[in-house]
Amino acid sequence: MEQGSTQEVIVVGAGAFGASAALELRRRGHRVTLIDPGPLPHSLAASTDISKVIRLDYGADEFYMELMEQALQGWDEWNQAWEQPLYHETGVLFLAAGGLTAGQFEGDSHALLQRRGHAPERMLAKTLAGRFPAWNAQAYPDGYFNSRGGWAESGEVVAQLISEAKLLGVTVRAGEPVTELLEQGGRVVGVRTGGGREHRADWVVAAAGAWSPYLVPELADFMGVVGQPVLHFLVDDPVAYQPPHFVVWTADVANTGWYGFPALSDGTLKIANHGQGRPIHPDAPRQVAPEEEGRFRAFLRHALPDVAEAPVIATRLCLYCDTWDGDFWIDRHPQRPGLVVATGGSGHGFKFTPVLGPIIADVVEGKPNRFAARFAWRARGQIKTEEARHS
Repeated sequence: MEQGSTQEVIVVGAGAFGASAALELRRRGHRVTLIDPGPLPHSLAASTDISKVIRLDYGADEFYMELMEQALQGWDEWNQAWEQPLYHETGVLFLAAGGLTAGQFEGDSHALLQRRGHAPERMLAKTLAGRFPAWNAQAYPDGYFNSRGGWAESGEVVAQLISEAKLLGVTVRAGEPVTELLEQGGRVVGVRTGGGREHRADWVVAAAGAWSPYLVPELADFMGVVGQPVLHFLVDDPVAYQPPHFVVWTADVANTGWYGFPALSDGTLKIANHGQGRPIHPDAPRQVAPEEEGRFRAFLRHALPDVAEAPVIATRLCLYCDTWDGDFWIDRHPQRPGLVVATGGSGHGFKFTPVLGPIIADVVEGKPNRFAARFAWRARGQIKTEEARHS
């Protein structure tokens, strides 16, 4: 694409990656069509949920912390612009079963936050017991609280982005699953949707989340799809599990995968686990395994004992499109001109939604972007640590 020229762009997938890309590309003057199986926001998309964690903390990985600093500015701007704020800055509590030691997620995050000018508050057991009394302070003798962070109403955020895209003139086609990419003369020139309808464009952006390795099969060499369990419990006293007494949290997360959210006004307390996950096809039935509830309750008895017997009111299997190294995959396809891939959220992509659109748009336009370099098409190598990859 020649910089400054107006192009026809089809974006496949209206989740966080696709909706933000469509909106940014339209703002830059391109003619954009956003296509999704729908209805929108798609109930099976990873981003269509009641909440996602928004956090700066990435262990020793300064790249992601810096990128998240920019994303947080975007969340602030969206809160100012939107009629209802959808990002809730409750702060995030990071609990450690050991100390804040170098080489551990919490210790490295704490040190890097300080080096970059942030002010995380140390949270030793005595302070934890007084300030966040629901927690078993004996289980977590150390940790810290970062006031810059919280959670976003993720499904509502995607709905807002789609609404803005429509207002700016993006053509939104919901209820049209893309069945294949169209190619002509060695170039991707559009897509075919259910019923055989063809849509042509100068560029196609494949932002199909968990469906990406099936829409672009060669991606299966670099990423796979797994399901991660999410349970919603009902607490009798929601106020006791809301700020300032209870906030977004992780509990020795690099070793255990546990994280969660404050209660909603109706008493819904969302708790999730980021682990190995279960390989699954995105069109397969999404059911949390019965034994998962027992595992969740064992954690609660250890960490949040007053919630251990709370009833489960909903379950969800959240699908991750995991790349081999945990980094996103945003690049022009090296062998298929006309195709840009924007996927591989790897369980931690949503929090970057305010900066994803500009990164993807720069890749489409062929503009340099220093953040995009890490997300470029790459060969498989040694798998990186999972310590920083949490939703």
